[in-house]
Amino acid sequence: MTSAGNLSGTLPGAPVKALAPAPLITPTGKKIVLLIAVLSGFITPFDGSAVNVALPIMGAEFQMDAISLSWIATAYLLAAALFLVPFGKIADIYGRKRIYLFGIAIFTLASLAMVLVPSTGLLIAVRVVQGLGGAMIYGTGVAILSSVFPPGERGKALGIYIMSVYFGLTMGPFLGGVLTQYFGWRSIFLVNVPIGIIACLLVLWKLDGEWAECAGESFDLTGSVIYACSLVAVMYGFSLVPDPAGLGLIAFGGILGVAFALYELRIPVPVLDMRLLLNNRVFAFSNLAALINYSATFAVTFLLSLDLQYTKGFSPEQAGLILIIQPAIMAVLSPVAGKLSDRIEPQVVASAGMALTALGLFMLVLVVESTPLWYIILCLVVLGLGFGLFSSPNTNAIMSSVEKRYYGVASGMNGTMRLVGQMFSMGVAMMLFSVFIGPEVITPEFYPQFIMSMHSAFVIFAGLCVLGIGASLMRGKRKPAAVPGTGRE
Repeated sequence: MTSAGNLSGTLPGAPVKALAPAPLITPTGKKIVLLIAVLSGFITPFDGSAVNVALPIMGAEFQMDAISLSWIATAYLLAAALFLVPFGKIADIYGRKRIYLFGIAIFTLASLAMVLVPSTGLLIAVRVVQGLGGAMIYGTGVAILSSVFPPGERGKALGIYIMSVYFGLTMGPFLGGVLTQYFGWRSIFLVNVPIGIIACLLVLWKLDGEWAECAGESFDLTGSVIYACSLVAVMYGFSLVPDPAGLGLIAFGGILGVAFALYELRIPVPVLDMRLLLNNRVFAFSNLAALINYSATFAVTFLLSLDLQYTKGFSPEQAGLILIIQPAIMAVLSPVAGKLSDRIEPQVVASAGMALTALGLFMLVLVVESTPLWYIILCLVVLGLGFGLFSSPNTNAIMSSVEKRYYGVASGMNGTMRLVGQMFSMGVAMMLFSVFIGPEVITPEFYPQFIMSMHSAFVIFAGLCVLGIGASLMRGKRKPAAVPGTGRE
């Protein structure tokens, strides 16, 4: 691996293609691009965090057991993870704006369909369609921003974008709780519809030009299929543990994952260029840190939402007001941390954030049924500070470590680490539910088993975050940002 943190020229074995000319963006155009990214960046996390608060009510309506309840959140993440890598590459070939628009439209239509679902099976199926739309948004949004904003401005732009993501996370528990309590859980999906329509109209009317730096390259269908089969095997295996078939599926998925990596290294135009990981130290360890961080944090809101409503007796509205604390702090801190990472090495800022996150997770291990509310709030504050310091600088480090033709790949890899991490986090929670609770509805007689599941998850997550601190520190320093007019842009 190189320590410089930037690849020059083309990757080994990759055919040289004529780059599609990038559109010229005026200062006003940059603001429009950022506004579109902010709108789409809000609705996807809002949906996920609002659903977490609504899960007990949804489970009661459809008489869902603990494992099935987990699949409401996991189905979306799994679908998003399956399609993000392929659509990241497709966007590089056929145009990021086009795929971005399709993604927002599909996500919006699926959100409308969620209002009409009559059964558990259809509910999970529509969540899969939402995940498909989300994958098309995730794989292109950051890439378009990185194409439009130069290195000296990129950290600030990414910070504002990630602030919108955290604002969605912030409003999700609050609005989700209020809407669920007074209008039913289906109402939370209607919020996405007008926002999605506005974002689509802005893309159609205001976003000129197209970004397709890999126009003319072929698409790696074989690698995409191997990758998808690997993720499905692992996640379905998690839901079957401790059954031997579940362990076998997890092992099979792991083998497919290795086969995918080896296959991608052998072909000239891979769907996920593993050579970026092998030849770029900053890129590799920044992505590893992101994977670990999301693996250790995503299921926390899911578990605490269930804990607050089941074992502590809070209403969805009250649980949402409590859970809003963590993402609110993240939303406030994210732009500051992003701007800070334009001046200070992201390695330093992100590593400090990872350390705070580990501390917050260790504190959550002590939570029991009798734990006072102020202590849970303190844990959420520490976690909010930690993740707020980590995410923007880490994303800035990833996108600043590659040249423009690989922005789509880098954005796709970054999104993949996020979604696979979130999926793994939910997989751990699902596996622990399967081990401690089994196919049972979470009723008072199973509260002790639920608490054991939650404690075990927090121990695993805290240990992961300690490893993440090491990964964040090992990334090294990025290459100095380009300065327009000096020949380094």
